[in-house]
Formats: sequence, structure tokens, C-alpha cells
Amino acid sequence: MSLAQAQNIAASLGGSSESIWLSQVTAITVTVLGPPIAQAADYWGRKWFVVATTLLGFAGCMVVSRSISMGMAIGGEILAALGYSSQALLNAIASEILPRRLRPAAQGGLGLTSGIGAASSLLFGFHMVSVSPDGWRVFFYVTAALILISALLFAFLYNPPPRPLQHSLTTTEKLNHLDWTAYIFLLLGIVLFSMALTWSDNPYPWNNSHVAVTFAIGVTFLVALAIHQIFFKKDGLCHHELFKKDRNCAIAFLCVFVEGLSFFASNNFYPSEMAILFESDTFRVGCRASITFFAAIVSSISVSIYSSLTKDIRNPVVFAYLSIVIYTVLMATATLDSSQATFAYPVFLGLGLGIVVSNLTTAAQLSAPPALIAIVSGLLAGTRSLGGSIALPIFNSIFNGNFSKHVGSNIASAVIPLGLSSNVLPRIIAALSSGDQDALAVIPGVTPEIIAAGIHGLKSTYLISYRYVWVAAGAFSFMAAIASCFLINPKDLNMHVDAPLEDEKEHEQDAIGSQERSKA
Repeated sequence: MSLAQAQNIAASLGGSSESIWLSQVTAITVTVLGPPIAQAADYWGRKWFVVATTLLGFAGCMVVSRSISMGMAIGGEILAALGYSSQALLNAIASEILPRRLRPAAQGGLGLTSGIGAASSLLFGFHMVSVSPDGWRVFFYVTAALILISALLFAFLYNPPPRPLQHSLTTTEKLNHLDWTAYIFLLLGIVLFSMALTWSDNPYPWNNSHVAVTFAIGVTFLVALAIHQIFFKKDGLCHHELFKKDRNCAIAFLCVFVEGLSFFASNNFYPSEMAILFESDTFRVGCRASITFFAAIVSSISVSIYSSLTKDIRNPVVFAYLSIVIYTVLMATATLDSSQATFAYPVFLGLGLGIVVSNLTTAAQLSAPPALIAIVSGLLAGTRSLGGSIALPIFNSIFNGNFSKHVGSNIASAVIPLGLSSNVLPRIIAALSSGDQDALAVIPGVTPEIIAAGIHGLKSTYLISYRYVWVAAGAFSFMAAIASCFLINPKDLNMHVDAPLEDEKEHEQDAIGSQERSKA
């Protein structure tokens, strides 16, 4: 939850212009490492990848909690992000150990627990910050402890039989089966592409070489990755068998990309908008943000029951994206008098998020061959994080551009009619924008009425800037709503289990032995 705590960490450590990297490194790490880890898990098994990365997540949270600089916090978040990089394996495990008929319930259950965890962490984290400016450190201590407990529980309680490829291939053969060329292209492409987008207007303009050159090189590697996967490596990272059965995989990748974009946009901009425009109490900001996840809990439970009983995957996804569109429209049309209304708007977002990930994961997994269930889960997680890594810098650029464009004129139109000299206008704009009360107090001619009018002009600027972010997010979500209409309801939601926890051969031998003993 560094995304939600980024502003609090920046307020404590400084380096607010770098705080976006607390979120970006998570999205980049999951995008780059999620698919390779999922592919490797088919050869070495799921268990120890989950345990090892989760322990790294524990170490990362400890580093963040002890940070004395923004650079150290970002380094700790990179380690913590390694813990998220195997999360797709949990989606794969939950599906493959249960009958296919129960896959919607399995994915809905994961959504339920994720929603509980997200809501609890938001409330606890913002409460600790409201108690003390350094309360985010306690939040990361507690998070580290919970991650350590989960790693130990998984290590001791999850003991599946070895997968077929674990026995049939040597270590050298396993290493040769991995798509190393794709990993390198993916790493270089995503890192450089995301760095360029993050640097744009923060602090470099688009025509600066830091942005332009980095962007061009990143795109080149991503194009090379696409060419490699389409024409030269048909059984690699993007295995072609994923797309042969039907169109569900392709649509799921597109839609989950947009879901990641919408989620990261809301998780970053909704709390900051509430804090700037409507709330002075940090805990109340957390309460507002947590509504999304409480709504997601309800929709996760509901869709798991509905889709398991009806075998309908498509219609809930369409409904989910329309719900997200409604949320963005409501946020885009909010005014400075919408404080109470914006408390309820996240309900629509949560209803959508609780459905989208679980049903898209189910659709993609059933579209893929059983042997590729981990790969498709990893690609979905990576694609979702890619949406987030692209969303944050793009939306930040939209926000910053509109804020810079309107802040001067809005404050001027508010304070000049009240008699403030235009000579001191730059000083009051700078003081209001930075929240420097001491600087405001020494500006000649400034009165409480002028300060109040200037604050109103500043808030109007923030409102306009946020509005364009929500419009952009809504446009993407509407496209996903259209795409989701073309999903195909799977026909093989039956009682077959792809990877039972018991060894099937041993189970069959025990059954035969039991029958022979009964005959005797």
C-alpha cells in the first residue's frame, strides 16, 4: 500500500517529486518479473517461488519502515514489490486445485480476501498517520509481520505433489526452456518506457533527451519483444496456444490492462483529491478510500456465487466496467460542494473492481490449456501492472499540465477584484500553491478575505485538474466495457480438477488396492 502512503512518506522524508516512484517500482517489478516467475513455476513448482518472494516482500517492508531518505524508501519498495511478483501463482493455485466449476468462486474468494486486506490496511495506515506523522512506519512494521506469517504458513501447509516437468526435465533442460530473450526485451522495454513516462513533465519536458531518447529505446525493445513472440518464439512467454481456443485470452489481457489503469488512477488521485478539497483529517481520507474495497468485497462474493451457478462470465464483466465508467463520470462532474456525494462514489468503483479481476482471470484460465494456467495468470498480473505503470505518469502529466495552466488565472481572478495589487500576485500564487502560511502573512495588502478567496481559486484549479484525469480514465474504461461484450461464456465449467493436491496415480493405486482387499 505504498501507493496510498506515498504522500505521507514524502511529507516525512522529503522528495515529494520522487514519491511517484514508490508506486512505479511496484508496477514495473510485477510487470517484468510476474510472467517469468509464472513460467518458471511450471518447471520447479509453485511453492518455493511464492515463499521466497514473499520473504523478500517482508524484507522490503522492513527497509521502508526504517527509511531515512526517499531513496531508501524506494529501494525498500523495490524489495517489497518482489513479494507481489508471485501473486499470480496464487490465482493459478486456487484454480488448478479445485474443480473448474468452482473457479469463479475461487477467484471471487481471492478478491474477497484482497478486499478485506486492502480496506483494513487503508484504515489502519491512515489512522496511524493521523496519530503521528511517522505513523506510516508502524504500518509497514505490521505489514512486514503479516507477510512473514503468510510466508511461513504457505511453507508449512502447502505441500502439493511435484509437477510432471519437475521430474521429467533436468535443470539444464529447464533453463533452456525459459524464454530468456523475451525476459531481456521485457525488462529493458518496460523499465525504459516507464522511466520516460514518469520523467515527462516531472522534471523534464517531452522534448528533453532524458524523456525522448529513453522513450524511443524503450518502445524499440517492446516492439522487438512483440516481433520475437509473434514470429520467432511461438511457445515462449506469450505462448500461442493461449489464443487458439477462443478470443477470451486476448480480450482479458486488454480489459485487465484497463482495470490496472483505472485502479492505479483511483488509488493515487482519489485520496489526494479528498485530502485537498474536502478533508483535513487523514483518517477520514482513509475511510473514504476504503469504501472502494468494502464494495469490492460485496461484489466479489456476489459474482462468485452468480457465475458458479449460472456459468455466466461475460455479463458481470460488462456490468463491472459500466460501473467503473459511472464512477469516473461522477468524479469528473464533482464540484467543490460535492463532499458528501464523493463519499459514496467509490461504491461504483468497488463494485466493478470486485468483479473484473476474478471473472477475467477465470475466463483467461479456461481459455488456456491446463498446462499454461500459471503462464496466463502471470501474464494477466503483468498486464494489469503495466496498465498501472503507464497510468500514473500519464495521469500525473495530465494533472500537472492543467494545474500549471489554470492556477495563475484562477487565483488572480479571485483576489484581484478584492483589491490585491497585481505586483504581489506571483508571491501569493506561490505561497498558496505551496501552502506556506508564513509567506502569506508577510505579503503586503493580504487580508483574511483575500486568503480565503485565493484558497477557493486554488481549490477550483485542483478540481479542474482532477476532472481531466477522471475523463481520461473514463474513456479507457468505456473502451473496456465495449471489449468485454465480446467475451465468450466458457462451456467447460465442470468438475474436472487440473492439478489435484493428491497424486492421482497414488490415489488410483490406493483405490485398486482397496478393491482387491474387499474382494479377498
